[in-house]
Amino acid sequence: MDSSRRSPVPASVPLASLHKGDRGVVAEILETDAGIVGDSAGATIGRRLIEIGFVPGETVQVIEEVWPGGDPLAVRVGASVFALRRREARAVLVRPEVAGGGKP
Repeated sequence: MDSSRRSPVPASVPLASLHKGDRGVVAEILETDAGIVGDSAGATIGRRLIEIGFVPGETVQVIEEVWPGGDPLAVRVGASVFALRRREARAVLVRPEVAGGGKP
């Protein structure tokens, strides 16, 4: 296939930037950047996210956002639903699903 005809691959964005109903695929977990979560527990949070199922290749969906402020997020990963603070969700990079039901 001619490379000019290929669909662009969506860039990875923080899970925290998605909104209710948005889907994506986990691309990476930022394990060592404490600045992402705003404290020295950054590496611990990254490990916890991996342990509960936020692994590269896994599909995620934002199920709910609490208002006002949108914090925490209810996120489905695999068959489980977790509540994540937005500061935690910034450590999960995802490739958003293309609008219109296309594959990520």
